[in-house]
Amino acid sequence: MTGMADLDAVTSAKKAAADYAVDTFVASGMRVGLGTGSTAVWAVRRVGERFASGALADVLAVPTSEATAAEAARCGVPLTSLDDHPVLDVTIDGADEVDPELDCIKGGGGAHLREKLVAQASRRLVIVVDDSKRVPVLGTAFPLPVEVVRMARVPETLYVRSLGFDVTWRRRDGAPFVTDEGNWILDVATGPILDKDGLLDRLLRRAGVVEVGLFLGMASDLVVAHPGRDVEHLTRAPST
Repeated sequence: MTGMADLDAVTSAKKAAADYAVDTFVASGMRVGLGTGSTAVWAVRRVGERFASGALADVLAVPTSEATAAEAARCGVPLTSLDDHPVLDVTIDGADEVDPELDCIKGGGGAHLREKLVAQASRRLVIVVDDSKRVPVLGTAFPLPVEVVRMARVPETLYVRSLGFDVTWRRRDGAPFVTDEGNWILDVATGPILDKDGLLDRLLRRAGVVEVGLFLGMASDLVVAHPGRDVEHLTRAPST
């Protein structure tokens, strides 16, 4: 495993936050969701380290992407599925933006459909981010990923543009980015999202839209990595 001395300050902070999340929330006998992305990968590796050392036993994990599945297998983490374990104890995942209510934009890695499926199956969703991902309002700095079936990419692009937003078809190495489910992603430049529930509803009512990267009311905990500072842990305020 990579030592802390080999990492830059931001990556070291991400690793520290992911380690904190795993050490705090994952115990032997649990069924655990494993997220996707540059911060969540450290949680996968930490689970593997603790499993190998004997600190964790009888842990089964559900990955949120093929990339996470491959990393978990490399780290010796036993995998399962939602078919076999439809209720999970905890999921540890990253986010592209998090607001003060712990609502998130996710999907920078193109895995937000599976991430949301795993998150909603979990009793607890722990989001781990570096402090640059915290924003006052969602949509401030990161586009909103909207996953669409391939034949709907043009109609849904026109629909989203009719709402007043700019849309980019996500590409990788010059070709369309294809999700693990075989769909395309529209990256929507929303600007600050003042009506999160309303926008999510308007998008999900479209037949061609598979999922939207707005995770509202799902995260129970936020673990924040601060380079040069201790990890910060926040919890969702109770509903009134």
